[in-house]
Amino acid sequence: MKRTRVTIKDIAKELNVSASTVSRALQDHPALKQQTKDAVRELAEKLNYRPNTMALNFLKQTSTTIAIIVPDITGYFFSAAVTGIQDILVSSGYNIMICISNESYEEESRIVEKLSKVQIAGILVAPSSTTFNFDHIKKIQRNNIPLVIFDRDCEGVDAHKVLVDDYSGAFEAVEYLIKTGCKKIAHITGASDLSTNNHRLQGYLDALKKNNLPILDKYIIYAQGFTHEHGIKPTESLLKSNNVPDAIFAVNDRLAVSAMRTAKKLNFRIPEDISIIGFDDEPHSTYFTPALSTVWQPVYSMGMLSARILLGDIKRKEDENLQLRYEVFKTELVIRGTSKKL
Repeated sequence: MKRTRVTIKDIAKELNVSASTVSRALQDHPALKQQTKDAVRELAEKLNYRPNTMALNFLKQTSTTIAIIVPDITGYFFSAAVTGIQDILVSSGYNIMICISNESYEEESRIVEKLSKVQIAGILVAPSSTTFNFDHIKKIQRNNIPLVIFDRDCEGVDAHKVLVDDYSGAFEAVEYLIKTGCKKIAHITGASDLSTNNHRLQGYLDALKKNNLPILDKYIIYAQGFTHEHGIKPTESLLKSNNVPDAIFAVNDRLAVSAMRTAKKLNFRIPEDISIIGFDDEPHSTYFTPALSTVWQPVYSMGMLSARILLGDIKRKEDENLQLRYEVFKTELVIRGTSKKL
């Protein structure tokens, strides 16, 4: 059976009044008799009438909907960031629309194109790993839609940005491995044009340079994605080579966990034969044996701050100059069982 939504016209027809009268009654217009208002409200409640928020926003040329564009929502990182964003926006009276790009530049561009055609209060975006052209992001700005870029940078785009100090987190992790006696440290990374990957790679490289350890191309392996499955082949290629590393620093926890499982299948002892450190500190990291050493980053706080900055921009007066915010959160190295103790 087809479900139909009750409209203002339905209420008006039932009461034999105009649609504008119903609309004004629902908004408690002072010019209407209280008897008319009561009759309209009583029938609206009986028919389970719910206002069309998007239509009202269109008429008022305002919106209470904010879009969040993220590459993925199945893992801990972006779900935690979205939760932080939601906790701020919903408590401030806004609705959120979660849009998932699935790590696709094309899908991300399509999402932005669709959002540009509807009334939207603001947009928060974490770019996909395949987004290297930012014309669609700049289009958001040209449409005067408040924008905050978080987690992954869009270099060259002047906008509010909330990021994490990926470089320092990676540098600290690799230097720790060196201090525990590791001298052949491999790095499993991802797409070379993604800002977070580049910053973590540079931290890895600089830690080796500072400690006078050689940089070997064969120890830098590029995974085809960020899931557990994507870490198997890179780890196998490292552990089945003629010059096996004594440590692996992975660009995220999922690849690190995959490296752990693969190493165990190949009969490597962790951390006696090989140390492993990840990046993210996902909740499940503590439930493995041994528990995963990793780099913690304040994801929830990053989401909350991103939302607060966006709200500040939305509420900014038209004649008030825009002061762009560039915020960088610090990370923390968390040592558990997959790396040797100092």
